[in-house]
Amino acid sequence: MTSSTALNPPLDTNLWSQNHLAHVEQALTLWVGDGAPAGLGDAMRYAVLDGGKRLRPLLVLAAYEAARSGSSDSAAPEGAALDEAALRAACAVELIHAYSLVHDDMPCMDNDVLRRGKPTVHVQFGEAQALLAGDALQAFAFELLTPDNTLIPAATQAALCRLLARAAGSAGMAGGQAIDLASVGVALTEAQLRQMHRLKTDYGAAMGLAFQVVDDILDVVADSATLGKTAGKDAAADKPTYVSLLGLERAQAYAQELLAEAHAALGRSGLPDTRALAALADMVVRRSH
Repeated sequence: MTSSTALNPPLDTNLWSQNHLAHVEQALTLWVGDGAPAGLGDAMRYAVLDGGKRLRPLLVLAAYEAARSGSSDSAAPEGAALDEAALRAACAVELIHAYSLVHDDMPCMDNDVLRRGKPTVHVQFGEAQALLAGDALQAFAFELLTPDNTLIPAATQAALCRLLARAAGSAGMAGGQAIDLASVGVALTEAQLRQMHRLKTDYGAAMGLAFQVVDDILDVVADSATLGKTAGKDAAADKPTYVSLLGLERAQAYAQELLAEAHAALGRSGLPDTRALAALADMVVRRSH
């Protein structure tokens, strides 16, 4: 099947990203931490705002556009409801990601002091407040998916909550993190390493693995200032990575193979417009931080 990217004009990726990022950032700024007591809102906002690539919400919005390209007008009630649901889903995924980083950085997990170029939440606000901020962000993600006074059908809200819960729970991200913690100092096979990161990722298999492979590469070749987080920490902690298992050159080649797999999957999808998804796949593999 011919890829949809060949049937549509070239996409101005920067303009597309800027437009969507503006909506996501505006929504997160408006929603996160609103009304939270006793300084909790400050910790929540610190964890979410003013940093991060926002790759996950962009992927949600790109997938939404690919799935509904050519369908109902956004000005129609049903179109407006879908647009609202997509934006809320994009923000909810980012909140789950942010909560996972807050908890992963704590002394009981990875014990990291730098994230997104600034002190981690537990360093800035203390461990107890960081734990609560992560808890609150996770809960708020599901609150975002179930708004009051909305045209979003109840069945759609329920489906979104179930999908996000499964991706974030023991069958997904939390399960992958448990394997990650249990694997420190353990020699894993490549198949075992892939399975761990399939569980931890919040996107499709090729994209999720590619992101992790590139993360492992950057942990070796980049510095902390560029990454915005502590470089070299995986090797120092004796954690299994694609670089430790495959070597740097083979890991770099594998990232390119996964990128090709992602593009091939888009070509087979039958979706009418996958330009944004294709561009985001390229960005994941070619990023420098």
